[in-house]
Amino acid sequence: MAARKSQAVLAISAIFLLLVHGAHSFYLAGVTPQDFLKGYRLKVKVNTLTSTKTQLPYSYYSLPYCQPERIIDSIENLGEVLRGDRIKNSPYVFRMREPQMCNIVCRITPNAKIVKEFKEKIDDEYRVNMILDNLPLVVPIQRLYQKARTVYRLGFHVGLKGHYAGSKEEKYFIHNHLAFTVKYHKDLQTGTSRIVGFEVKPFSVKHEYEGKWNDPKTRLTTCDPHSKHSVLNSNSPQEVAEKQEIVFTYDVEFQESDVKWASRWDAYLRMSDDQIHWFSIVKSLVNVLFLSCVVAMIMLRTLYRDISKYNELGTQEEAQEETGWKLVHGDVFRAPINSELLCVYVGTGVQLFGMILVTMIFAVLGFLSPSNRGGLMTTMLLLFVFMGLFAGYASVRLYKTFQGTEWMKIAYGTAVMFPATVSAIFIALNTLIWGQNSSGAVPFGTMLTLVYLWLGISVPLVFVGGYVGFRKPALEDPVKTNKVPREIPEQTWYKNPVFSILIGGILPFGAVFNELFFILTSIWLNQFYYIFGFLFLVFIILIITCAEITIVLCYFQLCSEDYLWWWRSYLTSGSSALYLFLYATFYFFTRLEITKLVSVLLYFGYMLIASYAFFIVTGTIGFYACFWFTRLIYSS
Repeated sequence: MAARKSQAVLAISAIFLLLVHGAHSFYLAGVTPQDFLKGYRLKVKVNTLTSTKTQLPYSYYSLPYCQPERIIDSIENLGEVLRGDRIKNSPYVFRMREPQMCNIVCRITPNAKIVKEFKEKIDDEYRVNMILDNLPLVVPIQRLYQKARTVYRLGFHVGLKGHYAGSKEEKYFIHNHLAFTVKYHKDLQTGTSRIVGFEVKPFSVKHEYEGKWNDPKTRLTTCDPHSKHSVLNSNSPQEVAEKQEIVFTYDVEFQESDVKWASRWDAYLRMSDDQIHWFSIVKSLVNVLFLSCVVAMIMLRTLYRDISKYNELGTQEEAQEETGWKLVHGDVFRAPINSELLCVYVGTGVQLFGMILVTMIFAVLGFLSPSNRGGLMTTMLLLFVFMGLFAGYASVRLYKTFQGTEWMKIAYGTAVMFPATVSAIFIALNTLIWGQNSSGAVPFGTMLTLVYLWLGISVPLVFVGGYVGFRKPALEDPVKTNKVPREIPEQTWYKNPVFSILIGGILPFGAVFNELFFILTSIWLNQFYYIFGFLFLVFIILIITCAEITIVLCYFQLCSEDYLWWWRSYLTSGSSALYLFLYATFYFFTRLEITKLVSVLLYFGYMLIASYAFFIVTGTIGFYACFWFTRLIYSS
């Protein structure tokens, strides 16, 4: 029996890994184990054209680049498709450790339509992305103020524009010659070589040739195949103009590297010109943690004094003379207005919280490295689906605490509310992307897959969790609730619900402020984010901060004889999402150069989804902290 259980666990784990990593993760992209030996063919694959100015990816072959005899689409996982990756084969084929100089790929003669397409992509600063042995193509950039440090940029620009040879008219030039550098590490024990780097230096060269065009056998007069730098014979860049021939060529150079295959991604993860200010981040986290500890100490000492004084009272008449949180014991557990909606939000928050927590644990353990393209997004989707079980349990369990009986209604709301809201925004944005003919648009088949994951797996799991939660006995309140609600005295201006809610969201936002910059940069500036250990630490600080600030404000509220804490506890920490969206707006105007209306709508649409999810997660953390706090003090 134990052996069968072990086999079942291994089978489930294998299926999960297959879904997360995708089929392509189990073999090297275009490279078989034999390709590590000298002379074997290495196939370069091409990915989408990307731009930080438009945020709209396009297929590589949407431009008239040279094509192989047959275009083959690579197998992609769910996360890659949602990211907009469209990986295909290319005519660039190398032989392991065999340099090649001045290889002709093809030539084109652009018409007016093609010229317009090239110019538009150059104006929008589109970059060409390629892959070799699962490594992305990068352009090395040497820093002037740090000679020993090289920065890498993903892909190379389609072209550039500027003035040439004293011309007053601005012209467009295309990068038609690629000087590839493939770095490899040689194993001294086995004698095999493995690829550890894939770099390129793009050039714009107006090629010339003798006689008639004879495909790859043509002899180019602007290219010397025997020279280490084959294009030095030409100083004229290739202009993008109608009826001007463009000849695409490339060089390949192999360099032995000391970097081991297991560490080959280390250099790719340092791709930003902005250094990570570790000291600044640590200082911010320490400040938040210190402030939280101080608040907690004040909270415990004040509360301990109140409980001690209350327990020292001798008679009921003396107890009635007391003021503050003791007087509202008969109303503090009265069901709030719109209690059903609160239950739905809390259940959804548990679902999102579980998804984020498990995802971060996987990332910290190294299962979600950037080398697994789409792995992070696939994992988050699958975990969100399976966490529906806990969402249904949490929402219905809270609903039963409010003496509710229609548990299926709550389970249905939990299963539908958040996914339906996000789906509506996502479909609207996807329609805009379709209108731009971008490869970033999610295909219809993938949409059906998402619908199946939602309706076929997530919704049933929510109902199963809801059924289990409803079968559990309801939580008993520490004190009895009065039949007649107590009148709430008039509150001072600084205890106004709107003011206290907005103040409460500042501290949680401060906990993630520094890390948020790097997250937005990785998403919108096409850079890798990899410091998941630090992110996990920030997440723990966020949980502590949300809990403590909500408890403190809840305590002050109860001391003011205001017992309507249910929704306010949720909104107090959840209001940090408002500051997150405001910061995203500030980041848009200060860091990004997006000008197109569709791209603007995409940015704010996706940031609205992120802020909404952040509101639900932080609100749920604050609610449960306050829920535990009130039950604790009134049971004392």
